Amino acid sequence: MTDSFLSLGLMSGTSIDGIDASIIKSNGIDDFEPVYDEFMPYDKDLIKELDLLRERINNLEDLTFFKSNLLSIEKKITLKNAEFTNKIIKKFNNIDIIGFHGQTIYHDANQKISKQLGDGKLLSQITNKPVVYDFRQNDLIHGGEGAPLTPIFHSLIKKDFINEEILFLNIGGISNETLIKKNKKFYAQDIGPGNCLIDKWIKLHSQKAFDESGSIAKSGKINILSLNHGLDFFLNSPIYLKRSYDIKDFDLSFARGLSLEDGAATLTEFTAEIISKKISSKNVYACGGGRKNIFLLDRISKKINNRVKNIDDLDLDGDFIESQAFAFLAIRSKLNLPITFPDTTGCNKPVTGGKLVKNF
Repeated sequence: MTDSFLSLGLMSGTSIDGIDASIIKSNGIDDFEPVYDEFMPYDKDLIKELDLLRERINNLEDLTFFKSNLLSIEKKITLKNAEFTNKIIKKFNNIDIIGFHGQTIYHDANQKISKQLGDGKLLSQITNKPVVYDFRQNDLIHGGEGAPLTPIFHSLIKKDFINEEILFLNIGGISNETLIKKNKKFYAQDIGPGNCLIDKWIKLHSQKAFDESGSIAKSGKINILSLNHGLDFFLNSPIYLKRSYDIKDFDLSFARGLSLEDGAATLTEFTAEIISKKISSKNVYACGGGRKNIFLLDRISKKINNRVKNIDDLDLDGDFIESQAFAFLAIRSKLNLPITFPDTTGCNKPVTGGKLVKNF
């Protein structure tokens, strides 16, 4: 019988709001038990610093030019994760391993670059636990796009509750899908923006951080001229054909000049249109923070002519699927098992990923 491990996954999404932490018990293959989930928000100053730095990083040269800034904020992020982890360890000292995603600051699969801020060695030193980090680099080396990484975990949780084809629609800053067939084969890709454009618009034009439930967009009116301009540009660009996206791949300038409400409505419609064009199944369950945008889900549902369901309906917590996934990926990395596949990231063969460090 394969040994099980108690693993802690730490995930910080492109929404830059904080850290999701999940403990799971798993053998890394066909066994999974959720144990504990908790969220720690970033403080406002850290969010502003991250937002500003991310806006400045647009290419490889910027990563070099802003290296000192990146190192400074990476240390802050690592210390914040360490603080959170040590708090959790007081309750669960028997954690075997930590999966540390870090904070994505730049991703360009064409250049084979995916930069996540997070010092695994420092986190291991402070927490006295083995840490797996830098999950994407090995996939990039083997011809993959470095994302999405969660499909192997989606395929595990799927077998426990449904005996039919299913599509997991993860709506974070970017949206991705994992399609799992009845024969257990699975396919995945990024499929469009998620919260990134809507959140950015709301932050620019109000004192709020996001459009709760989509209420602002619902109160506005879609500007058809602006929408069509945005869609025509994006759908005819090479970016549309990419398998993985970065938030920098999407531009909200086509909504310039609109009111808060009309801009939110137009960007929500743009997001729903792009997502719906690539959704490859009718049996859709949404997870991630974007599943709480009821108006967005309603627009997607109407476009695919089928209701997008909530993963919480399956007694799973949609807020912590990704942090649970990175706990699972850490175990697979420790066991040298593949975490990415040709049908998920486009890599040339199934490959493991992540760097395992024990710095204590």
